[in-house]
Amino acid sequence: MRLLCLTDSDPGEALPGLELLPHGVHTSPLGVRVPSSAAARFDLLLVDGVRDARRARGACLDLKRDCPTPRLLLISEAALPAVTPEWGISDVLLPTASPSEIDLRLRLARGDQRTEPAGSDSAAPSAISSAGVVIDEGNFTARVHDRTLDLTYKEFELLHFLVGHPGRVFTREQLLSEVWGTDYFGGTRTVDVHVRRLRAKLNEHETLISTVRGVGYGFARAREQDDE
Repeated sequence: MRLLCLTDSDPGEALPGLELLPHGVHTSPLGVRVPSSAAARFDLLLVDGVRDARRARGACLDLKRDCPTPRLLLISEAALPAVTPEWGISDVLLPTASPSEIDLRLRLARGDQRTEPAGSDSAAPSAISSAGVVIDEGNFTARVHDRTLDLTYKEFELLHFLVGHPGRVFTREQLLSEVWGTDYFGGTRTVDVHVRRLRAKLNEHETLISTVRGVGYGFARAREQDDE
């Protein structure tokens, strides 16, 4: 099962029993909005409210607006009275939940009460590729000419979006909206920083991400079309 945990710490600290299960867990900062297109690639979202229930409530309300992916709340027993149906969550998990309880609640929240057959790939996401870059949506990994890239979640999301639209040019505002979400309040400088980091990690293939002066960025564009 593919899980995205919205947390400002290690998910293992909020829910120790989760580390004993074979689910793939990815993380994203609690205060950063997750676009619905990104959330849709996960089976479930976990919102960590163990340390700060108020911030977790805000994240739940944001997700409730346009995110159909089921959500579970990680919260301390003392904060349970504050949780209401308004939060829009499928279930809650206490930090003390055992691995078997966690697994059961995850399966019920996803609407699947049977154990997934070993090796089943009926719903496995496909990979996309362009110009030697391969994005594995199932394992959330990226490779360039068979070399695996060590990417943060947002770097992966940005590269995933660019690889999915080769030859096109996007403004910084468009990239900010598509990758960070329309509710993100940071400036477009964030896009420049992440593009610079991606280029550094692409190393000798950094020119795959080109700058179009006065417009924005493109991926795998013909060399003669680039402005730098």
